[in-house]
Amino acid sequence: METIQYNLPQSRIPRAWYNVLADLPKPMAPTLHPGTLQPIGPDDLAPLFPMSLILQEVSTEREIEIPGPVRQVYAQWRPSPLFRARRLEKALDTPAKIYYKYEGASPAGSHKPNTAVAQAYYNKVEGTKRLSTETGAGQWGSSLAMACAFFGLECKVYMVRVSYDQKPYRRALMEAFGASVTASPSTETESGRAILAAHPNTNGSLGIAISEAVEVAAKDPDTKYALGSVLNHVLLHQTVIGQEALEQMALAGDEPDVIVGCTGGGSNFAGLVMPYVGRKIKGQCGARIVAVEPAACPSLTKGQFTYDFGDTGHLTPLVKMHTLGSTFIPPGIHAGGLRYHGMAPLVSHVMDLGLIEATSVQQLDAFAAGIQFARAEGIIPAPEANHAIAEAIHQALMAKEEGKERTILFVLSGHGHFDMQSYIAYQAGKLENYDYPAEEIAMALAGLPAVG
Repeated sequence: METIQYNLPQSRIPRAWYNVLADLPKPMAPTLHPGTLQPIGPDDLAPLFPMSLILQEVSTEREIEIPGPVRQVYAQWRPSPLFRARRLEKALDTPAKIYYKYEGASPAGSHKPNTAVAQAYYNKVEGTKRLSTETGAGQWGSSLAMACAFFGLECKVYMVRVSYDQKPYRRALMEAFGASVTASPSTETESGRAILAAHPNTNGSLGIAISEAVEVAAKDPDTKYALGSVLNHVLLHQTVIGQEALEQMALAGDEPDVIVGCTGGGSNFAGLVMPYVGRKIKGQCGARIVAVEPAACPSLTKGQFTYDFGDTGHLTPLVKMHTLGSTFIPPGIHAGGLRYHGMAPLVSHVMDLGLIEATSVQQLDAFAAGIQFARAEGIIPAPEANHAIAEAIHQALMAKEEGKERTILFVLSGHGHFDMQSYIAYQAGKLENYDYPAEEIAMALAGLPAVG
């Protein structure tokens, strides 16, 4: 039994992104101004984003055309392959069929260029000179650095301190693409200096790094801010994943019963599942859709669905999302891309509507699944993607236990070639599981903004 690959020609790269907002049975809650607590307008976001992306953020058009220059860059790795994991199925001795959409074939090694290229393009067209951003594990930072190199933009990255120390090769990749990378929190910004004054030995967090990147953009008219997850326009750009998967599953003559993706901010998960959610709303899809997050940062499974800031310094607008509180600083798990206190408002909303469900996985279980997958399929997954693999394996073993066939589809969001130190630590027994204490979550949630 061998892995089977389902390919599409380059002509089948999607020509438009799919916007699930057009099909939602209930609209999302509005984004609020952090000062007035009133719904924000396009002008409020203009210091941070180009107008084209602001309009995408609030658009309810079902299809938004992908510009030609963006599709030309996509052609370097898209359509990305869909595999059937026959060797993994055999190793598990399961009647389930397991398919995975592999996003690690991009030049940066993950799904993140799907939006990085689009954001860099729109900023270039509107005259932006420099982009500032944050990154956790470095997947997003390296993708934006690459996209900025393609379109002639400067790139400033604030990398969460724990990942800056754990993942030097990710930092080297960003710098090779021409980006300037600083460990966050830093002394370069007011928000960074304030955090360091209060917590000089902090690991940092995505919330803190966002504050620094937003501050830099807000103070410089030539700089805009770019975000790798969470916001609607970012998730929109990722829907090329799910649109291709729909065609590839049809090529395989199959339809998923369970769809799985790892979730930190929600972008790779949304990219795969939102085209299926759209079909589900129309009664054309009956699959269970499962978001998988780390037990150490459980925003969907233990967070509160309410308004909160997207950053620790409270510089961003307020969005309604599943959150652990903007002051939440998770432990230094190796799945750095999943260490965010909140979940994308769109992902949170479709969960509130009952269209998806969520579960969490411990760090050791995730790495065990990643090792098992690598030995069967030959791909070393990123630590983040291991969470999706762990749930896919769980679903396959449940099918075996129940003696039922089950078709499982998951997104393998990136490779782990720059994360080998985490595998070294796992193999040496140096990693541990972590359940975030309920009292510390309660403490962070106690600081939620008062919104009527």
